[in-house]
Amino acid sequence: MKRLLPLALVLGAWLQPAGAALFEDEEARRAILEIRQRLDSLRAPADSQAREIKSLSEDNQQLRRALLDLQSQIETLRAEQSQLRGDRDVALRELAETQRRMKDMTQAIDERLRPLEPITVTIDGVEFQAQPAEKREYEAALARFRAADFGPAATALADFIRRYPQSGYTASALFWLGNAQYATRDYKEAIQNFRTLQTAAPNYARMPDAMLSMANSQLELKDVKAGRKTLEDLTKKYPQSEAAEAARERLNRLK
Repeated sequence: MKRLLPLALVLGAWLQPAGAALFEDEEARRAILEIRQRLDSLRAPADSQAREIKSLSEDNQQLRRALLDLQSQIETLRAEQSQLRGDRDVALRELAETQRRMKDMTQAIDERLRPLEPITVTIDGVEFQAQPAEKREYEAALARFRAADFGPAATALADFIRRYPQSGYTASALFWLGNAQYATRDYKEAIQNFRTLQTAAPNYARMPDAMLSMANSQLELKDVKAGRKTLEDLTKKYPQSEAAEAARERLNRLK
């Protein structure tokens, strides 16, 4: 019995520190677990924040790339707009040049056609349309008559009547042709042309003068009877005309 007691004491003394150690290890483990839990609880927000920062960084990078792409597109659009503006300016200049050329061409064509277009003419109280060449030829023939170049004037007037038989100048051309022939003593042709004038244009404004010239031509041919009748017809038909007054004087001399 005395031997067992010391052994028990020895065992108790040995076992007591071991239990205490076990207790201390358990407390340490719990402390470590709590620390780990706290670290984990602290690490989780940090990791979440890090992920958010990373996500924001990636979003920022995407936004920058999008902004760069947008800037590039804007620059491209500006370049295209500038090109279009330049093309528009070129097109406007070309259009203006084309319009100017068309205007010049139209004016040139008008100038070329103008000599060929009919013009309005009024002569001896009659208005009609005549071709420019027709007008020039008539005026050239009449200019010869007025210059007292009666032979060439008669030829030019006769040619004019043959060239333009339906001309509005015909009556005037016949009148001046008859007078040119009278001036060159071609009385028969003068009488014939005055008769043609009476038939073609009985209401011609210079008919009294034409009849007086015809009567003078008849008298120059010694055809007194025909001359007297023409003078009498003149005084009856156009009694108020100057030609009628001259006809009456001539009739008085023929008595």
